[in-house]
Amino acid sequence: MNKLVTILLITFTSLFSLEYHTYKDALKLQKTNHKPIMIDVIRDDCHYCIDMENNVLNDPQMSKYLTKKFIPVKINLDKEKLPLDLEVYFTPTFFFVNSKQEIIKKIPGSWNIKDFTDLTKNIK
Repeated sequence: MNKLVTILLITFTSLFSLEYHTYKDALKLQKTNHKPIMIDVIRDDCHYCIDMENNVLNDPQMSKYLTKKFIPVKINLDKEKLPLDLEVYFTPTFFFVNSKQEIIKKIPGSWNIKDFTDLTKNIK
């Protein structure tokens, strides 16, 4: 019974969490849907990244909002290089990239749902 509950929780959570793309795939998607790419830059041992993921990005309403507005990309600095010669001084940092591959906004830090929504609502 415990295994069933665990499987159901994982399935339910994954239904509402953000679906991340590789940067290369995001560029292809951007050609058809014209949404900005949102790059979430993290590290494995970053507790602010984990807090942001658990408390903001995995929220069902926030996930829906971000997916509607952006093409989400997650890059783990412990495993991958950043595109566009981006530089990060601490994690998490969010970069928003237009179809010309220009940075249109950079948001460093971990935020609550309301603040992150306010910071991203005018990005087009």
